[in-house]
Amino acid sequence: MRPPISERKLVFLLGSVQLLLTLDFTLVLPLGPDFAKALAIPTSKLGLVAASYNAAEAVVGIAGAFFLDRFDRRRTLAVALTGLVIGTAASGFATGLVSLVATRVLAGAFGGVAETLVYTIVIDAVVPGRRGRAIGAIASTTAVASVLGVPAGLELARLGGWRVPFFTLAALGTVFVAAAISLLPPQRVHLSAQQTPLRAVLRRSVVRLGITCMAIGTIAHYTLVPNISAYVQFNRGYPRDRLGLIYMVGGGFVFGTIRIAGWLTDRYAAPSIALFGTALYATVLIFGFVFPVAAIPVVVVFVGFMISSSFRFVPMRTLMSRVPGPAERARFMSVEAAVDSAAAATGAMLGAQILSEHPDHSLAGIGELALLAIAMTLVYSALCYSVEHQVRAHVVGAAPCPGE
Repeated sequence: MRPPISERKLVFLLGSVQLLLTLDFTLVLPLGPDFAKALAIPTSKLGLVAASYNAAEAVVGIAGAFFLDRFDRRRTLAVALTGLVIGTAASGFATGLVSLVATRVLAGAFGGVAETLVYTIVIDAVVPGRRGRAIGAIASTTAVASVLGVPAGLELARLGGWRVPFFTLAALGTVFVAAAISLLPPQRVHLSAQQTPLRAVLRRSVVRLGITCMAIGTIAHYTLVPNISAYVQFNRGYPRDRLGLIYMVGGGFVFGTIRIAGWLTDRYAAPSIALFGTALYATVLIFGFVFPVAAIPVVVVFVGFMISSSFRFVPMRTLMSRVPGPAERARFMSVEAAVDSAAAATGAMLGAQILSEHPDHSLAGIGELALLAIAMTLVYSALCYSVEHQVRAHVVGAAPCPGE
């Protein structure tokens, strides 16, 4: 019998797995202009590459809602990570838009399941009073990816070509699969609890409202995310050889602030923290995209964009963790991940439809897209308060977790 793992070690191990998942998705975006040039893909269509990953996550997330709570979470995580490694390695062999999209679909299908299980295992193990900090620690892998992973990937692409980062990630993924299998104890506690039908879970008003809220916020965010690299290079004139610097600086700030967001969420009302993030997000978009001020450095705009994202999404994810019971948690989070991925794909495709490309490769319509993102984010922030009200009113019919 494998001994139990401490909460801190568990969070660190799953945070490492989440780092791989984050890199597999986020590294594709700054590499976009590189492989677009090599594969003759228009820069205005880069959002489709990101959308393919998210669309696959959404489809598999819906399927996972019917079976994920029936198996040991550790074994399922190992299978999902193995599939991700295969899809990522295959991306390095892409020869055009169609083949690249196909391999990203494969990676997204398994990556979505793996991410769902990472957060499910953490929420199972951590009591609500410390859950915001635990979720913030897992989410901080985005910052680590920006500080270390993205700059390293960009440098590998510069030295060896855009395919090298994909092969490197696949090799790292193999190591993480072995670590997850050998260090993570079996995760079977949820199997002893009574299973709630998925239909009954989805009937709850707080579930429908919360998922709608998450979808709106994600659509808003991903209208812009896939186009950030092209925007700063071709619209703002930021040099390609210094692109890794802004990801490094931005990630360094986010690594600290995302943990602060988790701590504040545990201490204060989640919607208030989300509202602060929304105000910061709107300010960044107005002065960085809608009416860009030349005196504001690109790195400041990028840092503000990333920090505001932390303060918007960590509170809501923490709030939603209080909705399901342990026997329905993986299925609930699989549905949530499916909707979130579909929303990300929708946002990316929406951005690709609204934006167009000038002869100098700069993006036209970025200001209008930013205004749309602001409007949707304001709706998202307002809905957070409604979700909090329903959670506090004990509308949720799920069984409580240990310590809840």
